[in-house]
Amino acid sequence: MQADDARYLKRKYKGGSLDVHPTEKALVVQYEVEATILGEMGDPMLGERKECQKIIRLKSLNSNTDIASLARKVVEECRLISPSRLPEVEQLLFYLQNRKKSAEKKEKKQIKPRDLTPFEGMELDEEANINSIDDYVELLYEDIPEKIRGATLILHLARNPDNLEELLQNETALGALARVLREDWKQSVDLATTIIYVFFCFSSFSQFHGLITHYKIGVLCMSIIEHELKRYDLWQDELLKKKKVLDFLKRDDDPDNQNLKKEYEKALKKYHGLLTKQEQLLRVALYLLLNLSEDTRTELKMRNKNIVHLLVKTLDRDSEELLVLVVSFLKKLSIFLENKNDMAEIDTVEKLAKLVPCEHEDLLNVTLRLLLNLSFDTGLRSKMVQADLLPKLTSLLGDEAQRQIAMCILYHISMDDRFKSMFAYTDCIPQVMKMLFDCGDERIDAELISFCINLAANKRNAQIMCEGNGLKMLMKRALKHKDPLMMKMIRNISQHDGPSKNLFIDYVGDLAAQIGLKEEEEFVIECLGTLSNLTIPDLDWELVLKEYNLVPYLKDHLKPGSAEDDLILEVVIMIGTVSMDDSCAVMLAKSGIIPALIELLNEAPAYLIDLMHDKNAEIRKVCDNTLDIIAEYDVEWGKKIQSEKFRWHNSQWLEMVENRQMDEAEPFMYGDDGEPYLQNGDILERSDLFYSADGIIPVDGAISPEFFTDFQNGDLLGPQGFPGSSLTDGYGQIGVTPARPATAYGFRPDEQFYYGYTASR
Repeated sequence: MQADDARYLKRKYKGGSLDVHPTEKALVVQYEVEATILGEMGDPMLGERKECQKIIRLKSLNSNTDIASLARKVVEECRLISPSRLPEVEQLLFYLQNRKKSAEKKEKKQIKPRDLTPFEGMELDEEANINSIDDYVELLYEDIPEKIRGATLILHLARNPDNLEELLQNETALGALARVLREDWKQSVDLATTIIYVFFCFSSFSQFHGLITHYKIGVLCMSIIEHELKRYDLWQDELLKKKKVLDFLKRDDDPDNQNLKKEYEKALKKYHGLLTKQEQLLRVALYLLLNLSEDTRTELKMRNKNIVHLLVKTLDRDSEELLVLVVSFLKKLSIFLENKNDMAEIDTVEKLAKLVPCEHEDLLNVTLRLLLNLSFDTGLRSKMVQADLLPKLTSLLGDEAQRQIAMCILYHISMDDRFKSMFAYTDCIPQVMKMLFDCGDERIDAELISFCINLAANKRNAQIMCEGNGLKMLMKRALKHKDPLMMKMIRNISQHDGPSKNLFIDYVGDLAAQIGLKEEEEFVIECLGTLSNLTIPDLDWELVLKEYNLVPYLKDHLKPGSAEDDLILEVVIMIGTVSMDDSCAVMLAKSGIIPALIELLNEAPAYLIDLMHDKNAEIRKVCDNTLDIIAEYDVEWGKKIQSEKFRWHNSQWLEMVENRQMDEAEPFMYGDDGEPYLQNGDILERSDLFYSADGIIPVDGAISPEFFTDFQNGDLLGPQGFPGSSLTDGYGQIGVTPARPATAYGFRPDEQFYYGYTASR
């Protein structure tokens, strides 16, 4: 319809139902719009009806709000609600005021930032029409107010997913929006927010991400966010300066002071207005980036543009909706090592600690999930304790909605021996003990029992667990359900000297009775381990061994291959404990257990050689030291150990030499006697396997003692005399260096990316 025909358009609004919003503090008004086109004589020619709704948000509604006054205000300001419905509005407001939080819902849900809601400046006095898109684009070439109006009209179209395909085909409109954003974003926050919101609508669908990449909106959003955060710092500094001046002049009767006070109040009001608009801009820009980060390559580019630092800086804000988005973004980033390391370098944990606890359920939940991701890092766990998170997390154990995540974080903290004792100074242990006993016959959650096992490893914690009937209740449940994890917790309690260990005298018979029965092996191991810890002088071990006929069981399970290694180890420890009693030692010696122990000891060197290359550094250290002692006292084992160490430290070199020999002529593969040249056990006698270059090792095979000292310490020099130098293949050619490892994202740091910048910082 043309502009001069506007007088023939009649619009009629009809109020409908009124209800409360299901999750927010808001009223939902349903209404009907009837648009009628009138002819020359005023006769209706064409009509159309549309169902609409309006959401009236009541952010100021709380337990102290005057419901009657608020209801009158709502009716006065909303023309869609008839004054006659005032009592109904009051009733709905009263319901909202007393409605319990949705946090009480028990069903688990995935925490996501809420969908962006309309913001101030989006209101229009006309309805956007996809057929008028060219008119809206023309507005983008006018002054700032008209540009805002044109962008807002296009935004109203973009918020309807049905229009996105058609908008995608309009390159003129999208190009104009991208150009205006690039050129004018500093001139108007409203304009920048509106245009980014348009592209955000496209970012909600993965198939449109290429469009956003084409117009480089992501890079522009990063620049806008960085600029706005700097502006925020400037605003803060200006306010702080004015506040300091005002505080310095404390005389209320001073006219200059009164003027400064008014100026400060005016500046503060302006600051809050600017802050609201800026947070709207930050929210829509960050949400767009969050959607784009579905592609890990795009996410890596954001990381190299310092997205982690920008997000952590935004944690200082008070807007809960913005914080939910920021923390959700950080949680997504935290699964990659590089991002986690970036978070560790700055005060991420300290800022997150301020959000725990908080009344906003979604914000609290996503914050805890981020802390859980970070708690896998030992250094960050230490920061959590320093930030006083331990008592805060303990208090959340009483919140059913957050209990599981809080317990997982506490479990990670309890893994460090440095922090175990701190739990004794909170109410954590009484709470987890109550949870254990409340389980009844149900299976205990793995997180709960694992947490208790860690706590029991500390002496003070164990004493608190045993207070009252604690140990009795634990033993009763463990023996009834044959629970190996519960028994492991009891075993940890039993290892501590003091009053708690003496309490176990009453349960020695119950534990010993489990040994001879055909119980699950894991449960028996924990029962044996608990008994082995009971080094109590008043305990008559001879009586226990005889009454429960344990000697045959111990002897049978010392035979190689008779049981798993863990069970054999516990049997050996048990024998050591009972042997402290002289009468028990005599009984065991007569039973023939000593030869079985010696046989196990003979197998130890081979087992230690296998563990010499274990991933655990402490295990490697113990094995190396033990093998060195064995080598000093047994020449044959000494050669085997020396040979194995040589093979391990030079495995790559030996493989290369052996492969070279396979390619050479037949005579070189055999000795003079016709036997294969390389035999097990004689590798150290092979002079031809050693380099003769540069005088490091002579041709005759003579090797200095320092040579073995070097390679046993892992400091074997390369053929050029430098640690880590490239190996040659025997023909003077340097071997190819393996490709450098990729990052956690799967790309090398120096790999080139689109947009013309690299992935390096």
